[in-house]
Amino acid sequence: MPKVEINIPDHIEMQIAQLVEQGEFLTREDAIEDLLSAGIKAYKTSGPMDEDEPGLEDEGMMGHDDEYVF
Repeated sequence: MPKVEINIPDHIEMQIAQLVEQGEFLTREDAIEDLLSAGIKAYKTSGPMDEDEPGLEDEGMMGHDDEYVF
């Protein structure tokens, strides 16, 4: 399996760690893989957003202007 290195904000890392602690995932790697897969599936289902259409990324989610919060 290819390895990928990413930088994520601290609040997302904390949420991933919390999901692992709660037993939602066995490992951090499993959590990241499953969450990325779910995000890709959701993206394919909804498709890319039209640039002219206002969306959640314009309004911010849970106080974060440019990030999705799990």
